[in-house]
Amino acid sequence: MAYLRLPPLLAFILLFAGSEAQQRQSNISLGSSLTPHDQNSSWLSNSGLFAFGFYKQGDGFSVGIFMAGIPQKTVVWTANRDSPPVTSNATLQFTGEGRLVLRSTTGDEQYIGDRDQPASSASMLDSGNLILYSSSGRIIWESFSNPTETLLPTQRLRAGNQLVSSASESDHSSGRFRLKMQNDGNLVQYPVRTPSYAYYESGTVGGGDNMSLVFDADIQLYLLNSNGVNIKNITNGEYPTKDRTYLMRIDVDGIFRLYSYNRRQSNSTWSIEWSSSNDKCDPKGICGINAFCVNNDQEADCTCLPGFDFVEKGNWSSGCESTSVAYSCANKSNSVAYDIEVLSNTIWANNAYSVLQVEAKEGCIQACSDDCNCEAAFYKDGECRKLKLPLLYGRRTLEVSDITLIKVYTTTPLVETTVPKDSDERYRKDILIIGIVLISFGSIMLVISVVVFRKRNFHAYKEINKKSCRCQDVELLGDGVIMPFTYEELEKMTDGFKEEIGRGSFGTVYKGTILNSQKEVAVKKLGKVLEEGEREFQNEMKAIGRTHHKNLVRLLGYCYEGSNRLLIYEYMSNGSLADMLFNPENKPCWEERLGITCGIASGILYLHEECATQIIHCDIKPQNILIDEYRHAKISDFGLAKLLKPDQTKTNTGIRGTRGYVAPEWHRKLPITTKADVYSFGIVMLEIICCRRNLSWTLPEEEAVLEEWVYDCFERGELLKLVGNEEIDKRQLEEMVKVALWCIQDEPSRRPLMKKVLLMLEGTVEIPIPPNPVFL
Repeated sequence: MAYLRLPPLLAFILLFAGSEAQQRQSNISLGSSLTPHDQNSSWLSNSGLFAFGFYKQGDGFSVGIFMAGIPQKTVVWTANRDSPPVTSNATLQFTGEGRLVLRSTTGDEQYIGDRDQPASSASMLDSGNLILYSSSGRIIWESFSNPTETLLPTQRLRAGNQLVSSASESDHSSGRFRLKMQNDGNLVQYPVRTPSYAYYESGTVGGGDNMSLVFDADIQLYLLNSNGVNIKNITNGEYPTKDRTYLMRIDVDGIFRLYSYNRRQSNSTWSIEWSSSNDKCDPKGICGINAFCVNNDQEADCTCLPGFDFVEKGNWSSGCESTSVAYSCANKSNSVAYDIEVLSNTIWANNAYSVLQVEAKEGCIQACSDDCNCEAAFYKDGECRKLKLPLLYGRRTLEVSDITLIKVYTTTPLVETTVPKDSDERYRKDILIIGIVLISFGSIMLVISVVVFRKRNFHAYKEINKKSCRCQDVELLGDGVIMPFTYEELEKMTDGFKEEIGRGSFGTVYKGTILNSQKEVAVKKLGKVLEEGEREFQNEMKAIGRTHHKNLVRLLGYCYEGSNRLLIYEYMSNGSLADMLFNPENKPCWEERLGITCGIASGILYLHEECATQIIHCDIKPQNILIDEYRHAKISDFGLAKLLKPDQTKTNTGIRGTRGYVAPEWHRKLPITTKADVYSFGIVMLEIICCRRNLSWTLPEEEAVLEEWVYDCFERGELLKLVGNEEIDKRQLEEMVKVALWCIQDEPSRRPLMKKVLLMLEGTVEIPIPPNPVFL
């Protein structure tokens, strides 16, 4: 490429113009603040067209970017849009520490921008972009990269990002529709909760990596790939730019539109220049469940199914509910009356549970009538699809011949059972006598059953707790039951607690053997004696005993005798994860490390969401991850921190866990949630990736703290440094690192739930670029 050498005078002019362009922004200095009713309720851009600050929403105020230079103060971006509006006493501050924070009178704080990267300055640009800068002038956050429902000229919607409509014209919280620039290159519109039901798409799947939707300064909207190639124009035609303001927005009704505003024309209003659809019934979900959309004179109108009415009058999105009595399949017999109502030219989402071929519409009606589960049916061209309610995404259009059949129930029976008048009195007496006899018999049987049950359990309890029982006679009980042992039995099983196989903060672990089966077990002798709480201890043992998961070490039994507290676990022949990771001779290969990571995540997810009693582990670390004979990971010691230190469970201030793995909220005396385990898991993930401890001062200073070093390598694109000379899949490595960095975010709300962590590890959901986990 040839480079043009500019004359000195021209170079000076361009330099001066560039310098002046840099000044065309409103600088916001540290320590500045705004209040809703103050004259300084917003920070203006240099031209005065855009402002960042408070705007009225409902009975309170929200913070965002709006057009202050036109009579219609149009909101184009909202901060923390799903948080409730604040009162007039709230304050927006750009603190001396470089954080943009909204404080309410109740003490609540909402951060705007990147909380973990303090800014040195901020600017409200004439383009409508709010930017936070580092001390070196680098952009560390901008509103253009975090859009809500609007795009402005020069703004891009990058791969993985989306626009979400507002809830209403006056409520800028998240609504029902989204426009997403997918990672596969397709620009798609669909209802927020059901991405599989798209109603607009660009058809550019495979157009290239890192595709962006570009809204350029010439008011053109197009799709651009990472090589700078225009893949597809979304809008066509040239639009005048002089004295006009433009914006693109996904509206409340789910349609994406280009608007223009003539600033020179008095009493101007926003005019539609282009829209993704001219049919207002196109957005799926505009009418809510059990309702269908009808296009009346270019306006959408929602109608409920026959026998249904709107849940909230005037609120289409609430959907419709049946006005007749609801029946279950058990009582939908021939004595229940219903009519089959027919709707022509209507289409819905296909959620059929059964599809069959019939000769005519009447055959579909009969098929639905014969099936008590069938509440509606779709018929078209000999195909009958049976469905249960609710019906989704309905609309009426003359372009289709689909027929919808709806069962509308009434309270009038089809068959009435009558009793002759001359026998009515005798009939009632018979019924009364039979009822009394049945009730009496049932009561007697209930009393007998209770007596027998309690007597049997009493004897069983006595037998189990006899100290004279011998270990060779003990058999482990079935699922959900853990076995009580005497201290004498455990002494025999461990040969006097001879072989120590592990030691931790809560006690010492010994190897033992059940004598009759020769089954090897691990016996943990707890070092701290619980002086009270026998019932709580036993209840917790039962809760842990009911946990059954392939990635949890199975608790087999316990001893609660005098001052002795012991727990009996299944024996893990390959020791702990720490033994593998921090021993070069036993280092697992990359594939094993991937499997171990997913196994740990699966086990933690079970503890958090899937077992009967939610358990927060509080001490996830490699020493508590045991490895079985097949080198599968199993979590141990779950739930024990709470049992062993009740003085700490009574307050949010007591720190549990192991240094280096403890989540920051422990130190801040904040309430502890499952996100504390997510943080510890993230640290363990980094150790699994790098096969080293999270803190090692034997290494160079820049590598000593693992999470700092990993983020530095990630930011510089040098991830292969983390694994040394290993030949591994670079893409897998990057995804693992990204998941781990999300897990160790300083702010708990930023960390994903374990369910999402597992989905990211399995490649089911995309992994966004993580920010710096903490300001270091």
